[in-house]
Amino acid sequence: MAAGYAELLRTRHAARLLVGTLIGRLPNGTAPIAIVLFTRAEGGSYSLAGALAAVYGVANAVGQPLLGRAVDLFGQPRIQLPAALVSALGMVWLALAGTGSVAAAYAAVIVAGLFTPPLEGGLRALWPGILGGKEERVHAAYAMDAVAQEVMFTVGPLLVTLFVALWDPAVALLVINGIGVLGALSVVVSEPSRAWRSAPREAHWLGALRSRGLLALLGAFFFVGTALGSITVAGVAYADGHGGQAVYGWLMAALGLGALVGGVAYGARHWPGAPERRLRVLVALLAVCYLPLMLVPGPVAMTALAALAGVFLAPSIACAFIVVDRHAPAGTVTEAFSWLVTFFGVGAAIGTAVAGPAVEWGGTASGFAVASVAGAAALLVLMTTQRVLAARSTGAGGTGSDGASDENDRNGALEPGFRTQQKA
Repeated sequence: MAAGYAELLRTRHAARLLVGTLIGRLPNGTAPIAIVLFTRAEGGSYSLAGALAAVYGVANAVGQPLLGRAVDLFGQPRIQLPAALVSALGMVWLALAGTGSVAAAYAAVIVAGLFTPPLEGGLRALWPGILGGKEERVHAAYAMDAVAQEVMFTVGPLLVTLFVALWDPAVALLVINGIGVLGALSVVVSEPSRAWRSAPREAHWLGALRSRGLLALLGAFFFVGTALGSITVAGVAYADGHGGQAVYGWLMAALGLGALVGGVAYGARHWPGAPERRLRVLVALLAVCYLPLMLVPGPVAMTALAALAGVFLAPSIACAFIVVDRHAPAGTVTEAFSWLVTFFGVGAAIGTAVAGPAVEWGGTASGFAVASVAGAAALLVLMTTQRVLAARSTGAGGTGSDGASDENDRNGALEPGFRTQQKA
């Protein structure tokens, strides 16, 4: 599949937009560890560090769909770059002011989280236009996108720790956020981003959430996020009894490696049939692969089980992107993708909150049991909403089964070469 991804990246604008988006999302992907390291360096407690990171996460969850709706209404450059600048200024405020004033520290992370630009949803809105609206290529791009996320979440924390070692946590915050602004700038000055326009949308206060199919998907991925969040906490508990931080690092690396392998394999072929049906199978396999974690064997076997647990994560996420695309009401695609990010993130936060007491009550195996229960709950949501998901949302503007964006025929405001950039 490397050749297939290479072909996608040779498409005009594709590599620049993928790399720019990943760099632009670096501050968001590294914020929790950067905030914790900075707070501890300032003399703050672990409780304060955790609380600041949690508040950032909540603010980010609130801001993503709101900014996504604004992007759909006003275009990418008008929202993405100003949001990136304001978010970076929030982190600059934290780095310069420190944690001496707890209220100011909370305000800084709220600003940084709330204004994190929805680059993730923005890129997925651009893929159909960049790739000519060809369904097979768009679906492969979604798989590549999911794989790239795993790379970013693996490399990002390593960069933070490197910058902390070279300088200090405050400088790390400043450098990471400066890099993020440059990434966002690279995206929004590109031709596809400047030319993209959302489809005409029906005025509705619920926006993308008026789609029942999208709501069903969001409910399922809330629980997928819960499973992943619980594994991060249960993994710490396991490592404490089996060798410490090094073992935890191996477990998380194995989880990421499994996701990378699964994402590459998933993108290696064209999958026939409805993506909603395929998503049920993928989530079922994801849930099954969480079960062996409760065996808590020795470190070598546990590392292998962690890799297995990650194999179906990236494919499930990639398939979810297709389902979002099919069910988002016309004119709400960026908002819809941003809601997926929000529900997944909130689910992960709930998972970390639930897994802690579970470990204290029943040991490490109970912490991993949270992931198994959450995986089963995600599958249950998809199973009980089959009919809702089978009915594609009226007015949805995805690439669809015909392999062409519905938007291409609606708008002629842009130059002919970029009409395919307009995507609902």
